[in-house]
Amino acid sequence: MLPAPEPPTVRPHAGGVHDFRNLLVRIGRGHNRTAVERRKSKRTKMVLPVKVTLSGSTYLAHTCDLTRNGARVGGLRSTLQPGETVCLQRGSKKANFKVVWIQQLGTNEVQVGLQAQDLPTNFWGIDLSQQEAEKKSQMDALMALFAKKS
Repeated sequence: MLPAPEPPTVRPHAGGVHDFRNLLVRIGRGHNRTAVERRKSKRTKMVLPVKVTLSGSTYLAHTCDLTRNGARVGGLRSTLQPGETVCLQRGSKKANFKVVWIQQLGTNEVQVGLQAQDLPTNFWGIDLSQQEAEKKSQMDALMALFAKKS
């Protein structure tokens, strides 16, 4: 059995643009397939204020990034468990989410990965499909630029 390829690394001081170009080429060729590629939709970095309700208490928090069917939420100072259901409120819209993962950031702060259970239309207030199309177009242009220089 062949060993798995080493994940690409970026060495900011070693080779400058050359290392970055190698990173993009290696990723473009399929190296380093991870959980990111198993996602149903791409993450969009977006910080939005949200209210999180669990066990009858409401907390102010913020999104770190979004997908069509979930979010990474930070700024929480409450104890959560994977599988637990929480309610997120964005403006006047509310939706239930399942806690998929939890990451302890400090003694009093956690980030959580949430998966939507019943997401209303345009819950986040932005068109994520358009965001994904723009990112793909930008990445394709960047890959084409670096491929020409190789």
